[in-house]
Amino acid sequence: MKLIFEKHKDGRKGFSYGLSDVSGAKPLARKYCRASKASLPALSELDVVRHYTNLSRLNFSVDTNFYPLGSCTMKYNPKFTERIVNFEGFSQLHPLLPQLSGGGILAQGSLEVLFKTEKLLCEITAMSAFTMQPLAGAHGELTGAMLIAAYHKDKGARRKYVIVPDSSHGTNPASAALAGYEVKVIPTGADGYMDLTEYKKQLNNEVAAVMLTCPDTLGIFNPHIKEIADMAHKVGALMYYDGANLNAMLGICRPGDIGFDLVHLNLHKTFATPHGGGGPGAGPVGVSEKLVEYLPISRVVKRNDGIYALDYNYRKSIGYIAPFYGNFGVILKAYAYMLALGKEGLIQAAEIAVLNANYCQARLKDYYELPFNKNCMHECVFSASRQAKNGVHAIDIAKYLIDKGFHPPTIYFPLIVKEALMIEPTETESKESIDAFIDTMIEIARYAIEDPALIKQAPINMPIKRLDEVRAARHPDLCWKP
Repeated sequence: MKLIFEKHKDGRKGFSYGLSDVSGAKPLARKYCRASKASLPALSELDVVRHYTNLSRLNFSVDTNFYPLGSCTMKYNPKFTERIVNFEGFSQLHPLLPQLSGGGILAQGSLEVLFKTEKLLCEITAMSAFTMQPLAGAHGELTGAMLIAAYHKDKGARRKYVIVPDSSHGTNPASAALAGYEVKVIPTGADGYMDLTEYKKQLNNEVAAVMLTCPDTLGIFNPHIKEIADMAHKVGALMYYDGANLNAMLGICRPGDIGFDLVHLNLHKTFATPHGGGGPGAGPVGVSEKLVEYLPISRVVKRNDGIYALDYNYRKSIGYIAPFYGNFGVILKAYAYMLALGKEGLIQAAEIAVLNANYCQARLKDYYELPFNKNCMHECVFSASRQAKNGVHAIDIAKYLIDKGFHPPTIYFPLIVKEALMIEPTETESKESIDAFIDTMIEIARYAIEDPALIKQAPINMPIKRLDEVRAARHPDLCWKP
């Protein structure tokens, strides 16, 4: 497919401005004008529309393809939420309006959404309060680490360490380090759980917090989670819940009930709003009662007269961690999603997500290595180590899936699984879609034995064939040169 610059035709125009009909109008001063024309292609409107429409058809998206991206939870986004977020009463509000209109009197609807979303998330997680400000999961993690630091400082405790398992999301140790902590990493045992013996060795009164994903990134629910939390609390450490995988526990198990003191949630994952490519996201952070006074300001409160207002009166607050009130559009869509599904619907979503993942695992475990052979939760993690013996690696499997119309699963993560293939079908996919994906994975396993070269040359049907990815990353060619 040609670049749009290559479709340039001298003299062609998409739009022509007429002469100004403003009386007395003067040309723009020369100092504000270009010395030469902008290097833009000359095209008709139809040329431009067709170019970008056809370009968009080359994209993988949840609307067009099965997207089993483990840990990232790329599930279908219902269109009714997109319609709601574009309601003029929400989309046309200026972000300063709540602060400039007598305590938010002209933005009551939006403040009510923030307030009620917080209450729903508190119920789902068994937390006492939330800040809706964090703009992504990693931003939520950093906010949580700052809350942990504020809590211990206020208590006069000197804490140096944060504990994470070796299967954690990379943002966990990064967030802890950014907040000033040293990170202790606990290995995973042969049973797929965090090694309790090593955990006990590392746990002492210098540990500020234990950061855990639950279920973990292996797709496994740790049955010792309450024991882990009790041991952390015994030495005065806090339990932090990475909520990336809440999709598996909605309405079934609440983090606060099993010992977590604070959580971040990825609204754009669990509650089905579009994300990817760097955004948009939302990572609200919820806390137990002992951490409420440290939450960021401002907070939305409901006054005795029923008016929603912004409250800045929190002396121990960590302050501002984002402009305004968070990614409001994502929060609004999540609120609508929760109202539409209700309690029973959220529970069913989690149950189907777990069922679909276990179905994938059961059908594929005879073809791919299963590092930890036990029931999974919302995602299953395989290894392509069998295929690698014939020279077919996880990256090759991913490229072949592209040729077959599937977005690849997450590969090479978690890092503790060699040749990892992390598959998350989500609750939104039909059995027919999942079966088509599984059949292709079985086909790949067969070709890895019979004709490995076929897999290694993929993709062959895409506009861009197999790239030298290292060279592309180190020497990117980003600009069109005439």
